[in-house]
Amino acid sequence: MNFDKNSQIVIVGVGLIGGSYAMGLTRQGYRVSAIDTNPASIEFGLQQGLFAEGATKPEPALLAKADLLIMGLYPTAMLDWLRANQQHLRPGTLITDVSGVKSNIVDVAQDFLRPDLEFCASHPMAGTERSGIQNADCRIFANANFIITPTERNTPAGIAAVRRLAEILQFKTIRELDIHTHDHMIGFLSQLTHAIAVSLMTCNDDEELAAFTGDSFRDLTRIARINDVMWSELFLLNRDILIENIDCFSDELHRLRQLLQAQDREGLRHMFRKSTARRAQFDANK
Repeated sequence: MNFDKNSQIVIVGVGLIGGSYAMGLTRQGYRVSAIDTNPASIEFGLQQGLFAEGATKPEPALLAKADLLIMGLYPTAMLDWLRANQQHLRPGTLITDVSGVKSNIVDVAQDFLRPDLEFCASHPMAGTERSGIQNADCRIFANANFIITPTERNTPAGIAAVRRLAEILQFKTIRELDIHTHDHMIGFLSQLTHAIAVSLMTCNDDEELAAFTGDSFRDLTRIARINDVMWSELFLLNRDILIENIDCFSDELHRLRQLLQAQDREGLRHMFRKSTARRAQFDANK
């Protein structure tokens, strides 16, 4: 695919990420159209100039123009949508997504899609604790990672076009991972951290805590303000990997408990030094 400013881009599902994609692409001079079942989202996007054209259903004439189709739906909803509407896409259309889980999604899509369509999956590692197009902001991509998860069915041109999309949106780093490695990485870096934040918020129901909380608790639980529909789906799709990571975290927390129980000050200090050193590696990559 020759991805340039003459390309027709259609985004299906304009929530926070889809809306932020639309904002970033439009500001860079690309023509963007949007499809979303929520009329208020389409109206808001048109009023704010996030996209040039919008619809609340998959209009065949709109889809037939797409050179690049960006799927901003939840993973299983995306599969259902593609099954129902792929016949409206013209040959050669490139499809990508924003889904946080790839196993049992990418391979399924590539199995049922027409052979003249290409699905090259990707994952923008960006977001906020707020959802909806009203909170769209393409600046969230500036310090974020973008992961492309190609398979043997993808063409060099398709992979290059998805990389170009990330460059236009000004992601800080762009990398390629196979689907399995992606899901293992996300299971630890994203899903486990959300599971910990949720558990912190649900393990103590003292209503007075909010009046006394400090920055450490606020920082740790920022992501606990969570989209229950999306995250329950992502957790279940990546269930086995997430359980492995929860067990690993539980073992390490239990080790810390044992050090406390034994009053092992040097053991605690060693654990804290190890934590500090590993955190420094993350800070160095900012």
